[in-house]
Amino acid sequence: QLSEETSKCPLEEKPRTEINYSCYYYRNQCEMATQSSSSTSSIRVVPLGAGQDVGRSCVVVSLGGRTVMFDCGMHMGYQDERRFPDFTHLAKATPMDQVIDAVIITHFHLDHCGALPYFTEMVGFSGPVFMTHPTKAICPILLEDYRKISVERRGLTDFYTSKNIQDCMDKVRAVHLHETVYVGDDMEVKAYYAGHVLGAAMFYVRVGEESVVYTGDYNMTPDRHLGAASIDKLRPDLLITETTYGTTIRDSKRQRERDLLKRIHECVKGGGKVLIPVFALGRAQELCILVESYWQRMNLKVPVYFSQGLTQKANFYYRLFIGWTNQKIKQTFAERNMFDFKHIKPFERSMADKPGPMVLFATPGMLHAGLSLDVFKKWAGDERNMVIIPGYCVVGTVGNKLLAGRRQQTRIEVEKGQSIDVKCKIRYLSFSAHADAKGILQLVRQLEPRNIMLVHGEKSKMQTLKQKIMSEFRIPCYDPPNGTSIEIRTRQSVLVHLSKSLLEQQFYRNTPFDTPAHEYRAAGQPGTQIFGQQHAQPVSGVLVMRGDEPPRVLNADDAAEELGVCAHQVRVEVSFDLPCAQGRVSSSEAMDTSHASTSSTSQPGGGSASSNVEDDDLFPGFHFDLDRPAYTTTSTDTSLLHTLSVELTQWMFPVPVHVDEEQNQIHIRSICLEVEEDVRLKMGWNHEDQLAADQCLSVVRDVCIRRYPELDLLHDQDVLYPEAHLDTCSDPSIASSSASSSSSSTTSTTTGILPDRLETETSTGSEHSGKRKR
Repeated sequence: QLSEETSKCPLEEKPRTEINYSCYYYRNQCEMATQSSSSTSSIRVVPLGAGQDVGRSCVVVSLGGRTVMFDCGMHMGYQDERRFPDFTHLAKATPMDQVIDAVIITHFHLDHCGALPYFTEMVGFSGPVFMTHPTKAICPILLEDYRKISVERRGLTDFYTSKNIQDCMDKVRAVHLHETVYVGDDMEVKAYYAGHVLGAAMFYVRVGEESVVYTGDYNMTPDRHLGAASIDKLRPDLLITETTYGTTIRDSKRQRERDLLKRIHECVKGGGKVLIPVFALGRAQELCILVESYWQRMNLKVPVYFSQGLTQKANFYYRLFIGWTNQKIKQTFAERNMFDFKHIKPFERSMADKPGPMVLFATPGMLHAGLSLDVFKKWAGDERNMVIIPGYCVVGTVGNKLLAGRRQQTRIEVEKGQSIDVKCKIRYLSFSAHADAKGILQLVRQLEPRNIMLVHGEKSKMQTLKQKIMSEFRIPCYDPPNGTSIEIRTRQSVLVHLSKSLLEQQFYRNTPFDTPAHEYRAAGQPGTQIFGQQHAQPVSGVLVMRGDEPPRVLNADDAAEELGVCAHQVRVEVSFDLPCAQGRVSSSEAMDTSHASTSSTSQPGGGSASSNVEDDDLFPGFHFDLDRPAYTTTSTDTSLLHTLSVELTQWMFPVPVHVDEEQNQIHIRSICLEVEEDVRLKMGWNHEDQLAADQCLSVVRDVCIRRYPELDLLHDQDVLYPEAHLDTCSDPSIASSSASSSSSSTTSTTTGILPDRLETETSTGSEHSGKRKR
């Protein structure tokens, strides 16, 4: 973690940036020699529900020594012991408090929270339970409705009571979106907006350096009352995502809305009744808003109903949690409550036998119990009637059976021992608030996880989506069945301390090249040019690990001194011969000709060459501006050394330029530029000053091209790509012992004891230089 503060640098007077000297150094776990236990090097996942199945969502994840249960739902297709997850996979005799550290519920749908009271009160878990505020408010209502249907109407035993529900909700800790809560000292939990239904959230859990994102149900497309899912680019070790519609790409939402309204209108126009099974909160409001606006626009008189009490519930909770709705609802809620419907009235059970056309929104949405199933039994035998199923139906429910045989009239079993003939029309129009295949891939791109696990989907569809993810993203993907444990290897991080001298050296050297030019022009230097955009550079140092001490990253000199070894310095040198005296021109003449883009100079052999050289193709990586105005001076000294010192002082500002007239040398940091009696030019620099050397070399070439038009530097590739050599000498003023007789050459000298295998990489900065023009 890097924190910045302004302080005075001991090497210069202007303020500069210092850094809190600690960072994380990452290596792959399989390459590390550590004494950490296996629990800190992998994530273990076992789905107790929703593994290659839809319904009964319950996924247990162990990471960093902590264990989290995501969701605790029931299966709507079963009425026996299979309706709840099999918690014996966790422990048979051990108390659950010693197995599970926390339970996280993503939203209030029963297939995600229906088994929670059973787990906390009957199995025995007293730890923390996390969910959002809307989920905590709505959950107990739906749980109580489910309990009444299961116990009072179906006579099920071994079921939780109303008191169990109350005691369970007392353990719940409600969280806000983007709020980070902690379990113990090391586990972080954070909620993100998931769309889907009111209060739905995706959860990010992190323990140490291991992290997981569990999506629950989510929707990447905004609708008429909720927004689209939103989450940061977290790059977790594992993404666990639902795949309800993993192989489906939905058509246009407007087209689906037109199709729904058309089918409803045609049915009621023919005297039929329309049953639309929905859940109490979510799709009910979405479709009611759509039908309400259509009825008002078409001025229809056919009655529209929804389940008793649904209006009051929707108005209360959407008013209470208005911040969870989309922007349009928020803006219009104060003036007009979009959930106060004029054409849609509460429904009473006696109205089911009322003759004539009508439209009914009834709960629950999968026709597995309640009012929707009771009304379906009465209306199924009339060919004029229609059932429109707007969402996914779990295998085993009446809704799923209807979709399986909707192409022909059939007889189905609606309850144990009771079957009816279905003559009414069955239509499926997907208004489900689940992400389709396109939305799932969109979430993967946003999160950039290292591993993916698919849950809450059918096995065949999971296989298709799994292959798509692995081929497109090259990410390991898993889809285990219920009760099967998988282990995912994760990377580890080691805390490494960076020395203060290393960072001071690094940022001191780079600071002048990162500062915008206008800040230095304001200092009163006319025509000052800075190097331009600077790309981020890594901090280069030596990793030192000694005994039980924490690892440290030092600069090379400190590391060499501490380890008692000889420090080698990578140094680059270039040199080339200058033309003889008779071919020289004065600096003033060079300045004059540099401004004439069409002027020519004599060349040996009678040819001519333009002084405005098109160098982009001949000299890749560098762009020269030969029309650059030369620095004006009143000095009569026209020597090459003086000209270079004037130009470099201007163009290397604010880096100081030192001139040694006795040795005919110019020093800029580790850069040493030497003019040998105006017949040879030599330049050397240490590798850490490569960026400054790029600028300096460019200025030197510009000066030489103006001063010696016959010197063809543009075709001299040896100067462009000099070789590096290693030298124990740290004084840049000491020349290399090697000599060169060619017009352009590189020197290479190696001293000191070298390791068996040494790799050096040098660059004259073509990546950066190509983006600026000097």
